[in-house]
Amino acid sequence: MMLSFSFRAASRGAVVLLSAATLDAAAAGHPTAAPANPLMPSFNQPIAFSKATKADVQQATTLAIANTKTALTAIYNVPTAKRTFANTMLPLDALNDNFGSVAGPISILFNASPDSAVRNQAERSLALISKYGNELELDEKLYRAVKDYSKTKEAQTLTGPRKKFLTETVEEYERNGFALSPEKRQELQKLNDKIADLSLAFGANIAKDRSHMLVSEADLKGLPDDYIKSRPREGAAYRINVDGPSYGTFMKYAESEPLRKKLYTLYNNRASEANLPVLKQLLIERQKKAQLLGYKTYAAYQTSSRMVKNPETVWAFETKLVDRVKQKSQQDLEELLAVKRTYLKDPSVKTIAPWETSFYNNLLMQSKYQLDGEKVKEYFEVNHVVDGLFNTTQQLFGLKFNEVKSPSVWHQDARMFEVQRDGKLIGRFYIDLFPRENKYTHAACFGIQSGRATAQGYQLPTAALLCNFNAPTPGKPALMNHSQVVTFFHEFGHVMHNLLTTAELSSQSGTSVKRDFVEAPSQILENWAWNYDALKTFAKHYQTGEVLPKPLYDKMWAARNVGSGLAASQQILYGTLDMTLHDRFDPNGTETTTDVLKKLQNQITPFAYLDGTNMQAAFGHLTGYGAGYYGYMWSKVYAEDMFSVFEKNGIMDSKTGLRYRDYILAKGGTDEEYNLVKNFLGREPNQEAFFKSLGL
Repeated sequence: MMLSFSFRAASRGAVVLLSAATLDAAAAGHPTAAPANPLMPSFNQPIAFSKATKADVQQATTLAIANTKTALTAIYNVPTAKRTFANTMLPLDALNDNFGSVAGPISILFNASPDSAVRNQAERSLALISKYGNELELDEKLYRAVKDYSKTKEAQTLTGPRKKFLTETVEEYERNGFALSPEKRQELQKLNDKIADLSLAFGANIAKDRSHMLVSEADLKGLPDDYIKSRPREGAAYRINVDGPSYGTFMKYAESEPLRKKLYTLYNNRASEANLPVLKQLLIERQKKAQLLGYKTYAAYQTSSRMVKNPETVWAFETKLVDRVKQKSQQDLEELLAVKRTYLKDPSVKTIAPWETSFYNNLLMQSKYQLDGEKVKEYFEVNHVVDGLFNTTQQLFGLKFNEVKSPSVWHQDARMFEVQRDGKLIGRFYIDLFPRENKYTHAACFGIQSGRATAQGYQLPTAALLCNFNAPTPGKPALMNHSQVVTFFHEFGHVMHNLLTTAELSSQSGTSVKRDFVEAPSQILENWAWNYDALKTFAKHYQTGEVLPKPLYDKMWAARNVGSGLAASQQILYGTLDMTLHDRFDPNGTETTTDVLKKLQNQITPFAYLDGTNMQAAFGHLTGYGAGYYGYMWSKVYAEDMFSVFEKNGIMDSKTGLRYRDYILAKGGTDEEYNLVKNFLGREPNQEAFFKSLGL
């Protein structure tokens, strides 16, 4: 998942990747920055995260807004007859970049700082930045400046990325209501502020949720020793939290079905008391916004600037998926039922509950494929995986990674790396891999700084991976499930998309692509976590150094699509829930979001909805990906189609890797995404490889 604090200035339709650099003096006037503020370093110097205090966060926020106002004034003051790309559009792009220069690192502090004062100030600062960003979306002077420039002779002769930037800028202004009266625009600004506040509250409530259950030692039967040893204690009881590794391992191994059901219920009720009313109000405000702008639904508004263009395309895609997946999903269910009947010694068993799938799937892996997840983990010590991932991507894309010693980071677990191409520094990235209190609870890539051309040289793109993989335990190193290895490769695909950009403009840099394509460069990299030629270079037993045996790998590969139908049906549920809430649901009506969830879960998945659960309350994608979750499956179509070229030419073929780097990753949002894929493939894209990857 790619996350970046969403500041959508009126400059473009796609989400702007946050950056952390100063404005070009030539483009928009050099900003006034506090030299001592660690969050506002000089050009291409790293951010001093470890030195950032509450006061620094507050000061940087104030300066970012002040600097933006100064840059805006410079744009306003250009005489209409003298407007050029250089004095209007470049400063606008730089303005976006400068504004993000604070929001990027502050977002990291909000999600990962161990200092509560810093986190709390970061939350307040992000709210202020978001509100000011909403004001800029409705800045009529800025709109007039761009509109005036668009009518010039120079503007008519623009080509390529610059033409695309201008076109999307004007389109985004129009999507933001500049056909509205001044009174209606004020109403829109209030709606945007409400939506921003509700979105932040929704995410904060999930982050603050501390749901857990206390169990006795006897209740832990079936669970791995290292898992038991790493559980927090409350007296004689063990605390089972609902973060990813804790929840996933318990559901996979715990023999107690009642406790698995209890934890499933807790997990699917995270933040529900706080977030159900927040979600309802968010849907109300989004619907108001869409209708104010002339769209029937919020989904129609959102998809109008995406690859799909409209909700109807999404519904057709989801319907096709349901039809293709249904048979495989039923086969998966029957396979699990057979395992359950054997385990319980009861041939009359006819149902599987959602809190049983992971447990019986693990037994299936052991019985049919003799695949023990705990044994597999022993070949994926985290440092070996890091080295393997780095070696793979360095070889594919012609890069060199150098770890920075004693970096200034937000927590001692975080590590920093510099990336070189042809001996030249081109970017930086951070990895922060293990869970801790008050840290972001999933795995995601956060954009910190975007690459762009400046008067001082090319600005170095920077990104961070925040993950929650299994932490080391006393006497045992950190060992990763293979699914975590796949996740790590996925998220690193976002890092590469960020860092390998060669775009001139920040607004088209790296992951600044349409939201329903942004996952493709991450999904494609997952395939290397499944390829034996890649795995055997780093998958080594943490004690003996033995390379992952080919017979064990063959079992992993054979089992790869076990449960793929059920997994796909779950993804379709998420996408359909998101689209339904934003396209076919009246938030002011009597039907609740839970009613929608219940109906869809019963229709799409083979698992009956469990009364009293409200997974939508912790479905964070409803804010960042509102009416956009379908993009995960949509982009996978393109990811698998592109990967088919590597399958044909050789998975470690450097020529193909460099071609992919230059035709896809380096381009960012400089061209239409469909064109990028078509040019790389040398043909029209299709869905054949996608359905093959699902085992269909």
